[in-house]
Amino acid sequence: MSYQAPVKDMLFVMENLAGIHKVAELPGFEDYGIETAQAVLAESAKFCEDVVAPLNWEGDKNPSSFEGGVVTTTPGFKEAFTQFAEGGWQGVIHPTEFGGQGFPKLIATGCTEMLHAASMSFALCPMLTDGAIEALLTAASAGLRQAFAPKLISGQWTGTMNLTEPQAGSDLAAVRSRAEPQPDGTYKVFGTKIFITYGEHDMAENIVHLVLARVPNAPEGVKGISLFVVPKFIVNDDGSLGARNDAWCVSIEHKLGIKASPTAVLQFGDHGGAEGYLVGEENRGLEYMFIMMNAARFMVGMQGIAIADRAYQKAVSFMKDRTQSRDLAGSPGPVAIIHHPDVKRMLLTMRAYTEGARALAYVAAAASDAAHAAADDATRRQSQALYDYLVPVVKGFSTEMSIDVASLGVQVHGGMGFIEETGAAQYYHDARILTIYEGTTAIQANDIVGRKTVCDGGAVAKAICAQIAVTEQDLAAHDEPDCVVMRQALEAGRHALEATVDYVVAHAKTDTKDVYAGAVNYLLLAGVVLCGWQMARAMMVALDKKTLTHTSTKPSWRRRASMQRPSCPKPPRLPRRR
Repeated sequence: MSYQAPVKDMLFVMENLAGIHKVAELPGFEDYGIETAQAVLAESAKFCEDVVAPLNWEGDKNPSSFEGGVVTTTPGFKEAFTQFAEGGWQGVIHPTEFGGQGFPKLIATGCTEMLHAASMSFALCPMLTDGAIEALLTAASAGLRQAFAPKLISGQWTGTMNLTEPQAGSDLAAVRSRAEPQPDGTYKVFGTKIFITYGEHDMAENIVHLVLARVPNAPEGVKGISLFVVPKFIVNDDGSLGARNDAWCVSIEHKLGIKASPTAVLQFGDHGGAEGYLVGEENRGLEYMFIMMNAARFMVGMQGIAIADRAYQKAVSFMKDRTQSRDLAGSPGPVAIIHHPDVKRMLLTMRAYTEGARALAYVAAAASDAAHAAADDATRRQSQALYDYLVPVVKGFSTEMSIDVASLGVQVHGGMGFIEETGAAQYYHDARILTIYEGTTAIQANDIVGRKTVCDGGAVAKAICAQIAVTEQDLAAHDEPDCVVMRQALEAGRHALEATVDYVVAHAKTDTKDVYAGAVNYLLLAGVVLCGWQMARAMMVALDKKTLTHTSTKPSWRRRASMQRPSCPKPPRLPRRR
């Protein structure tokens, strides 16, 4: 089946759970309310459905290839990326002063989800570029920002993140790449980097590598790592491209999934040294790279949600069309398998996981907007703390659940799901990488234990639990059976999460290994409870709308708020499909 962007579901979450009206009250975001979101998502849906989604299966059959140092992407990818760039989609979230469109993260997150659902292999290139842009805008000098950010934001150039080395893996303290300072203020960079997504390709005229390396006499471990910009082609003073830099792709990986995305091994400095430019200060590279990594981690969580939704859509289509066996309640002949109880169970499980995770991620995106744009310092601090706590949950839980959802999608198809040509298997093997890259689930779990729970004595986690308790009280005001069941389950989940937080805080220093042995379970528990909380909030909204439908004489109440308006104003510089 073809991909259909769940625009109405996204808008429902933005309006009723993530609070886009509050985002639109933030300084600088006044024009970005629900009407703007509706217009932007509609345009994004057209591009993703019509241009990108048809390339997804093609990318699996005809992945990127490597020959003679040149990487050729899947047929159609280069043309689609040109349309992506010309439509302004790379710059949706980035500042207008560098050529971006300055949209809030909440709206941009919806566009990101669509792009990854349409083709995760394709969407990885702009995702890594977004991270490179954010790192440069946050940590680089004014000269570096001006030299590289506008071309990255326009989509003329793309960006990469170069951390991992053959001997290091996730242990960045073991990074050996080196950078030697030159009299003109540049550096010569030497070393090997592996697993570099879109480290080489034919879709843009230049590739901007952000590379971790050590300067001479740097401290040992992670405290001695610096960050450098190393472009594929040297950029002249006038902004034009000059000579080829000494940064080369020596191979690309043959992978289980995301086959169309070229994962490169890059070699720096084999012919005298790759010219690089220091980002910020020496020995602070890991700090700067974490800016890029945190952005990427949130987006990998969105990848999990996107691939889960795509697998769910595929399963629904198959369930409706596939007839097999008689209905258990009695039927004269075979019925569509969607009528069979266990098939319906699998479908509802897929839907609940996907919708719950989407809602939590969009709530996190709105918190990020408030953290950056709120007028008062207290709101910015509180919102940043909430976002920081939610990022490892969004990344860790959403990616783990995506594997489960994609696996259920294969199961729904039965034996046909195991056959590549049906398409269900692609989502399964594409999803498998998500719990690994940009920090494994265990790394996310260690983060939520050490940096997000122990460091503040569980304050943020307990504050979230207090909000969950308020939702429980709201549910208790309704006597509908569904509300009773939801409240009981939510209350039990909250108590379990509170008890876990208390245990982590109390024992992290005395029983360190025991606490961290349970870190992944803590993260997954937080994911289930927090996603369930969002579903409970959605239930309350639905009940309120139902009540209004039955009690109000105004026909406007019979429309889902803001979703079915006949028209809406277009936002400033709305990206258009080319």
